[in-house]
Amino acid sequence: MERREEQPGAAGAGAAPALDFTVENVEKALHQLYYDPNIENKNLAQKWLMQAQASPQAWHFSWQLLQPDKVPEIQYFGASALHIKISRYWSDIPTDQYESLKAQLFTQITRFASGSKIVLTRLCVALASLALSMMPDAWPCAVADMVRLFQAEDSPVDSQGRCLALLELLTVLPEEFQTSRLPQYRKSLVRTSLAVECGAVFPLLEQLLQQPSSPSCVRQKVLKCFSSWVQLEVPLQDCEALIQAAFAALQDSELFDSSVEAIVNAISQPDAQRYVNTLLKLIPLVLGLQDQLRQAVQNGDMETSHGICRIAVALGENHSRALLDQVEHWQSFLALVNMIMFCTGIPGHFPVNETTSSLTLTFWYTLQDDILSFEAEKQAVYQQVYRPVYFQLVDVLLHKAQFPSDEEYGFWSSDEKEQFRIYRVDISDTLMYVYEMLGAELLSNLYDKLGRLLTSSEEPYSWQVPPSLIPSALPDLSPPPPQPSQWHPLPQHTEALLYGFQSIAETIDVNYSDVVPGLIGLIPRISISNVQLADTVMFTIGALSEWLADHPVMINSVLPLVLHALGNPELSISSVSTLKKICRECKYDLPPYAANIVAVSQDVLMKQIHKTSQCMWLMQALGFLLSALQVEEILKNLHSLISPYIQQLEKLAEEIPNPSNKLAIVHILGLLSNLFTTLDVSHHEDDHEGPELRKLPVPQGPNPVVVVLQQVFQLIQKVLSKWLNDAQVVEAVCAIFEKSVKTLLDDFAPMVPQLCEMLGRMYSTIPQASALDLTRQLVHIFAHEPAHFPPIEALFLLVTSVTLTLFQQGPRDHPDIVDSFMQLLAQALKRKPDLFLCERLDVKAVFQCAVLALKFPEAPTVKASCGFFTELLPRCGEVEPVGKVVQEDGRMLLIAVLEAIGGQASRSLMDCFADILFALNKHCFSLLSVWIKEALQAPGFPSARLSPEQKDTFSQQILRERVNKRRVKEMVKEFTLLCRGLHGTDYTADY
Repeated sequence: MERREEQPGAAGAGAAPALDFTVENVEKALHQLYYDPNIENKNLAQKWLMQAQASPQAWHFSWQLLQPDKVPEIQYFGASALHIKISRYWSDIPTDQYESLKAQLFTQITRFASGSKIVLTRLCVALASLALSMMPDAWPCAVADMVRLFQAEDSPVDSQGRCLALLELLTVLPEEFQTSRLPQYRKSLVRTSLAVECGAVFPLLEQLLQQPSSPSCVRQKVLKCFSSWVQLEVPLQDCEALIQAAFAALQDSELFDSSVEAIVNAISQPDAQRYVNTLLKLIPLVLGLQDQLRQAVQNGDMETSHGICRIAVALGENHSRALLDQVEHWQSFLALVNMIMFCTGIPGHFPVNETTSSLTLTFWYTLQDDILSFEAEKQAVYQQVYRPVYFQLVDVLLHKAQFPSDEEYGFWSSDEKEQFRIYRVDISDTLMYVYEMLGAELLSNLYDKLGRLLTSSEEPYSWQVPPSLIPSALPDLSPPPPQPSQWHPLPQHTEALLYGFQSIAETIDVNYSDVVPGLIGLIPRISISNVQLADTVMFTIGALSEWLADHPVMINSVLPLVLHALGNPELSISSVSTLKKICRECKYDLPPYAANIVAVSQDVLMKQIHKTSQCMWLMQALGFLLSALQVEEILKNLHSLISPYIQQLEKLAEEIPNPSNKLAIVHILGLLSNLFTTLDVSHHEDDHEGPELRKLPVPQGPNPVVVVLQQVFQLIQKVLSKWLNDAQVVEAVCAIFEKSVKTLLDDFAPMVPQLCEMLGRMYSTIPQASALDLTRQLVHIFAHEPAHFPPIEALFLLVTSVTLTLFQQGPRDHPDIVDSFMQLLAQALKRKPDLFLCERLDVKAVFQCAVLALKFPEAPTVKASCGFFTELLPRCGEVEPVGKVVQEDGRMLLIAVLEAIGGQASRSLMDCFADILFALNKHCFSLLSVWIKEALQAPGFPSARLSPEQKDTFSQQILRERVNKRRVKEMVKEFTLLCRGLHGTDYTADY
């Protein structure tokens, strides 16, 4: 590793001279860090202290800072500095000093056994790091030696203090191993060594945990130590005695949390499933916690119920497959499943009254997956056992998904409401998943319950069955008979059942379900008395929109409900999104309702009932709706719909620009933009044609969107004339045309000349990225059409000329424009390389500007520039000006790429630069072979850390690889690490 401590930076104000890392200066800097009220001074002090910790002087001042007369904050820094030196700069320590360092650390730990606990922990971490670096060769029995040394009777520290210090050391040792920066081969060796050393730890822990004289603080430390060691994947059978002792300790409230953590960590080891006999012994221990669980639930003890649930779920979730395989033990596993069911249905509302039920949801996924993964015969047996369990689970989940009463819900905090919303989404996902196990019978089950709830004049049957914990005998696998209900059909009950339907219908194809017609018939009968129920009714209708498209006769049953809900601001999101879904899926069946939908929508838009985003969705819905009408009808509806906005826009265009009318202008332009996004009267020839999509011409005449755009074009230009300086307004104008172009494709053709002219004027006056993005869309769709090439070419040349001028003035303040410009150039090369044949295009200047853009600090701009070059280089042979400029200036490009790889650009961008190198090698091999050798001959280029041999190897590797782009990327990644002095260090772990 590079010894960066040799060149520490400048000290912070008031700290100390840069290289004078003395005890006194360190103490001054620590005082400044802790007590100086000035945040800037604190930051400078912290930076200086980090340099001090890494410096060679740290070996000297660390021990002095641990002196008894120092305060704990200073002692802690000394211990931390020792840990950093040992863990990060191990190679700096001579081997003949290992034993001396070990002895000093043992002495300090013994001294601090009766001192500051935070300093003791840090010293233990330092010794643990030392042990890991020395194991197994230089210190083969490290753990056994630690135990022996701390058990020595000649120590000045009392036995309990020594015991706690030893346990702290043994606890942090596996933790330090998990976070250590050991190379992979060393990590494997040390892991094996620690697994052997386990034999010196577990007997001691068992003895301390089981002997009655052990004080509570020692027993708690034992449990934490055990919890730490089991994460080293110790064989589960070796942990049996300690796990049983941890179960016994669950009865002690002081030890409960530590016991839960230890048991869960032991059970959750990935390797534990190999020890089936041990797992089977654990099931009775878990089931034995049920009385404690019931008692905790009755007493409202959320922490205890939460902990016991964690243990049950850990066993069930991690080992369901292994335990299901033990067919002769199916009853005990079913008892565990029922216990987890109890945890799922634990009384109270999440997250206010309980936080346990959410832990169990993943278990039900895992159990279902494991059951369905068996061969057919075994699966059929388990289906018979577990289908009733999963039907019961649906009842429990819908009960848990119920909202509290409106009064109670009103007292919940916004954070609690958000957690409950997320919890309901998790329940929804679980119900959708359970459908795979239960199939159409699940929908029938929900429909029957909803039907009884809404139509029965008698008291309805209960659909929430309190789950039992363990069957007293073999379970009766037939569905339980209905039990008299203790509740009345409140809106919360109806809402929960509908929520179940919605959860399934949103993701599962219910088009062939025989219960959906009945459900659609029931929905109008629901007495909607609160917002949550109304919302769910809306979302349920939205989830069934595809079904409505196949059964259009039923649209009239639910559409009035949706239109009525549009007028309620509390139902804004649900009603607007549902109308949008219906208009998208059922548009060809909506013409009879179009006038009513437009009228209601227009009314709520004028009344400003909805927020901006919902207004945009509503316009998209209307775009879908109008798409299915005749052109005359579309134009008539468009006139009534947008005339008020056009009038308002005309008025705003006359006013002096100010923040208030700017918001109104952007809002109106946004409405038009969203309307034109979905208003599409053409039909795709083939839905699978991909990006080269083409449409059939409109049979009825001119496209309505084009007609409207031509009518408002002058008005938009007028608005622009006053707002050209405002990027938001310009962006909103460009969005109208950009979305229209994307939707209409060739149908937009009549607008191309005037739009090109307008864009040219806009960009010439004040260059903006949004204008370049729209130009790119026009190039993409129309540049290959001979009729449209002249205006496209003129616009392309104009924006290029203006942008090149911008580069001369200094482009650093406009990274967004440079980014969009590079994307435009790449698109031009991809779609119409002939644009680069024009004599008026200064290809050399474009090339040089793109090289400059490679050096921008903004990653998106650099990526766009790299994308331009990867499109340009393959055209060296076919486009003469491109070939000429690459021959003349290609060396400049290579130098910029090598500088970036050498350390000037972020490592995250190396793949992009590798793409350029690959393209140069593939398309300009003879030139690259000369350039790269010349460039790398320069001393210190692209990095002073490289040897001539490393540079030569890199150039040879690159020149040899002209086929495998992935291999070139790997070469570049390795080379950039060498350039930065990071090759073979911990910093490359995630790279």
